[in-house]
Amino acid sequence: MLLNTLSAIGQWLVDNMVMFVLLMILPLWFIAKTKRAYPSRRMLFLFGIPAFATLMLVAVPALRWPILVVDFALVCLAIIDCILLPHQRSFTATRELLKVASINKPHLVRLFISNLSRKKVNVIVVDDIPEGCEATPVEFFQSMRPATVATYKYALKAIERGRFVLKTVFLRVNSPLGLWKGNYKLPCDSEIHVYPDFKQLQEYSILARTNRLSQFGVRRTRKIGQDNDFERLRDYNLDDNFKFIDWRTTARRQKLTVRDFQANQSQRVIFMIDCGRMMTNQNENLNLLDHALNSALMLSHVALMRGDAVGMLFFSNKIHAFVPPRGGKAQMNQLLHIAFDQQAHYVESRYDEAFVYLRTRCQKRSLVVLMTNVIDEVNANQVQRYLGSIVGRHLPIGVLMRDYQMWQALEDYERDRSKIFLGAAAAEILTWRHEILVQLSRAGVLCVDVFPDQLTAPLINRYLEVKARHLL
Repeated sequence: MLLNTLSAIGQWLVDNMVMFVLLMILPLWFIAKTKRAYPSRRMLFLFGIPAFATLMLVAVPALRWPILVVDFALVCLAIIDCILLPHQRSFTATRELLKVASINKPHLVRLFISNLSRKKVNVIVVDDIPEGCEATPVEFFQSMRPATVATYKYALKAIERGRFVLKTVFLRVNSPLGLWKGNYKLPCDSEIHVYPDFKQLQEYSILARTNRLSQFGVRRTRKIGQDNDFERLRDYNLDDNFKFIDWRTTARRQKLTVRDFQANQSQRVIFMIDCGRMMTNQNENLNLLDHALNSALMLSHVALMRGDAVGMLFFSNKIHAFVPPRGGKAQMNQLLHIAFDQQAHYVESRYDEAFVYLRTRCQKRSLVVLMTNVIDEVNANQVQRYLGSIVGRHLPIGVLMRDYQMWQALEDYERDRSKIFLGAAAAEILTWRHEILVQLSRAGVLCVDVFPDQLTAPLINRYLEVKARHLL
């Protein structure tokens, strides 16, 4: 009786092989979904063998039973291999990195992956690299023994400033027979703040201590020997006043030495940095806002070293951030923390709101440095109008950055006369831009007109000139 029943079931399965295959695949699908497993290429190739053999049933119907047995054996093998695949909870991930990084500088990151299972597994590890960053190497492959912790190191390089969040670690685990791959997301939250490059700040400090600022492009324009703040000792010149000779140092050096003095003026410098569409142009993998921030932070460092108070205002179609002007070393950290996450937006800047905000927040006379760009008449008229409106109450400096493509078009025309139309268009735009600068100068606005990557030294020189001439 039992043999007849089994024979009947077997015959039904042979006659309904599609139903049989579905019944076998159903538990396989359930287990794979539970473990978040996906078939590998090896499994697809292995299951392709009985699929090809099934086509032979058209010619040889008697092969139903052997093919049925092979299908059943392969499905059982796949189920066992999937059961042996470690679950996601068998792994944990932690990440170790410094929270502060510099743009375009390698930043060391360590990943620690723990294998809590009792099985030896082959894993592929890929970290969650946010957009705007690059990793070297991108992925790691390793065989992990049971109950061990593996360490992976890679260099993270940020090509943009800002705040980046690394949320997960992606882990791919192979089953013992390699028929399945488990794609797991291990939660691991980390935050990294990418700041502008501090290299030029270090270079300036070193050159300032060794009295070699001319190598940085900074000209010495301060009035020497007329004010009351001691600055340095130097060799005596024939036109120096005898009362400034330091006799003790002269006796020790056996050479006439005089004391230099600089002005003791605690003044205020406020940067108004445009974060609108005018600052989105790229130059050397950095946009104009990045170049402006680098120069502004450099000048802030110089001004704070000389006892001035420094503040910053970031704006586009709204006010993004404002740092009230203060002095001291702590102010530099405050400026860095506010500035590093500011980004250029494709919106029209509201100069009227920015200057109204400045008027309500800053009543005392200050050196106001507007860092922007002009590419059309609407933008240029607003810059002229609002910068000219604060002349007398403040001392404005308009920092306008040149476009390399315009100047390159003129050079190309000089070498190739066939580019006459492109050269003529560039010449017309540059002539219009020069007229804007002339009108700003006539209105009493100091101007700095340079290429973005050459902005730092001319801006510092303009600031030192203002200090030397006591324009504030």
